[in-house]
Amino acid sequence: MKPVQAADAAICTNTRRARRNAAVALVMGGVLLFGSACTSKDDGGGTGGSTDAGAASAASAGASAAAPETPKVSAAVLNVEPKDGTLDVNPTDGVKVSVAGGKLTTVEVTDKDGKAVAGAIAPDGSGWKPSAALTVGMAYKVNAQATDPAGLVTASTTTFTTLTPAKKVSTNDNIADNATYGVGMIVSVVFNKEIKNKEEVLKGITFEASDGTTVKGHWFGPRRVDFRPEKYWKPGTKVTIHYKLKNVEVSPGVYGDVDKDEPFTIGRSQVSTADSASHQMTVVRDGKSTTIPVTLGDDKNPSWNGTMVISSKEKVTRMNSATVGLGAEYDIPNVPHAMRLTDSGTFVHGNFWANPFGKTNASHGCVSMQDTEEGSDTSVAGKFFNDSMIGDVVKIENSKSATVKPDNGLSGWTLPWSQW
Repeated sequence: MKPVQAADAAICTNTRRARRNAAVALVMGGVLLFGSACTSKDDGGGTGGSTDAGAASAASAGASAAAPETPKVSAAVLNVEPKDGTLDVNPTDGVKVSVAGGKLTTVEVTDKDGKAVAGAIAPDGSGWKPSAALTVGMAYKVNAQATDPAGLVTASTTTFTTLTPAKKVSTNDNIADNATYGVGMIVSVVFNKEIKNKEEVLKGITFEASDGTTVKGHWFGPRRVDFRPEKYWKPGTKVTIHYKLKNVEVSPGVYGDVDKDEPFTIGRSQVSTADSASHQMTVVRDGKSTTIPVTLGDDKNPSWNGTMVISSKEKVTRMNSATVGLGAEYDIPNVPHAMRLTDSGTFVHGNFWANPFGKTNASHGCVSMQDTEEGSDTSVAGKFFNDSMIGDVVKIENSKSATVKPDNGLSGWTLPWSQW
């Protein structure tokens, strides 16, 4: 430390005394302090004056430099969860910031790429939380600031990493990107594992319709959820499914596997009603009505009643009674113009082996119409097949059977909206 000589302003002319005082100063560590006045014999003391005030001032300055005033500390105490350096954080409840004794002023949460996490500070300034789940397997940084009632600031910077899922669930639906479907289309999503957190999954699958149509999901068991609006879609509606499931814990320790947008379009309107009593099917397409002679399920194998939806189309398919629990009653390898209505084996299809159309019910539950063995495009069945699309509605009424169950194919329209 450089010696501080507080008495430089009152230098003594007495050489002997000066030397003696210098020696004392060296003994005291180099700090020279004068406790009494020093005057020159030559000026009679009239010009030397007292040095007490100057010495005291210099001593005070030296003390201040040696022991600066302790800075004030904010009374606000920040708490950030998870703690700094935490690994394998659950992305659902990934981060929370709170403060005691003050209010939050700034909270910034960013991932390793600098992308900000959306969130909001509570109106009372007491806490902050993200508005959505975090990304799995991602490193994050949290910068938070708060002030106490006196305006003093406290800050915190922490980092953590979310877990990388060891298990994922496979997600599959019945929609093709940018495809066009009929007004009765129901979106059916199937998972390869049981879903426990059903409400969280529903939050992760949302629909955006160009006309603002509201779409709701309904669970059929732990692995299937179907989506539809209250009424049939309006023709021309543009729909996008937003999947945000990668960060959703669908079951304990199991996460979703997909984040994507899936667009599709609703085409023209076609609703067909097959009457088991009259053996006729009325087809209403964009308001224009035509009638087709058909045959439905006989008394032994009546057709399901209710509203069904075409879920697939095959130009030619094989139909074997054993696959639907009817033993060896039939095995037709080349059924033309087949359109599936239910998982239990109900189709609309062409028929070339009999001619009961418009006269009687002779099928094993299907709705069939006149066709050729080769499946002619000009036949009744061929024309209906070519005019139909997946998602078109087919209703069956006046059958002796029960109403089709809502999870048998895309038959969810049989369930009232209040129960959906």
